[in-house]
Amino acid sequence: MSNAPDSLRYTKEHEWVRVEEDGVLVVGITDHAQDSLGDITFVDLPQPGNRFGNGEVFGVVESVKAASDLFLPVVGEVVEVNDSLDASPEKVNTDPYGEGWMVKIKADDPASVDSLLSSREYLSVL
Repeated sequence: MSNAPDSLRYTKEHEWVRVEEDGVLVVGITDHAQDSLGDITFVDLPQPGNRFGNGEVFGVVESVKAASDLFLPVVGEVVEVNDSLDASPEKVNTDPYGEGWMVKIKADDPASVDSLLSSREYLSVL
């Protein structure tokens, strides 16, 4: 059974979003996604300042099994990337909701997060 914390929001493409106190959105891939991919060997992330639309590809995760696109769940600007994944991509496997986060986003419309899936809704589409 996959782990999907109630405090996060989710997409059908297996990304999660956490809203920080300052309104910044932290984005990563779900426990289900990392488990399906297997051992993560490389994460390709954008540069801070890059802008993406809802559903646009913002990066790629490569594993021993496959490469998988990462889709941004909101419209916004990348304000920070998790550079530690360059040297330790396995953090996505060991801690997908913590140290395995991928990007921080300043959303054009922070309320757009409300349209994403709840934990229960996400688990029901797996």
